[in-house]
Amino acid sequence: MAAGAAPYRKLDPALRAERAAIVFDLRLQGLSYRQIDILTQAPDGPTGGHRISATTAKELLYEEAARRVDPKVDAWRALQLDRLDGVLRDHLALRNANWDRAMDGEERPALAVDRALNGVTKTVEAQNKLLGLATTKIEAQVVEVTQQDVELQEMIRTAKAKAALEEAAIIDGEAGE
Repeated sequence: MAAGAAPYRKLDPALRAERAAIVFDLRLQGLSYRQIDILTQAPDGPTGGHRISATTAKELLYEEAARRVDPKVDAWRALQLDRLDGVLRDHLALRNANWDRAMDGEERPALAVDRALNGVTKTVEAQNKLLGLATTKIEAQVVEVTQQDVELQEMIRTAKAKAALEEAAIIDGEAGE
């Protein structure tokens, strides 16, 4: 075999399931994905020094949650839903604060609404994924209209109305001759 990078090899399914169970238990104990990454690198850690990256830990956790049919899954889901509820409350408070600032003229309303909707959307998607619910993508476009835009639109309407009157006067004048 030629020198170079080793070909990608899939982890033995039994070993992957074992590591998924370890990650699941560590998350249930309250460790973050980053903490799991660090803990699994330690030679005396739960995996004997075989690192489980934060990204892999997340994948393993969802696989294990889908695979398990025991009370731990419900406890984990309840823990995650409580956390996501807190995040959702934070996003809604942020949305209200941004909206208030926007209405006071401190910030552009479109930016405030966009920030809030983005956070709320991501949180709801995470909750739906956790519960195995299908998500519906909703796209919204927020257009900011300034006072100058309103004044410009009024000027255009006035100019069009004036042009229409002048055109009608010209047409009527030609018809009368």
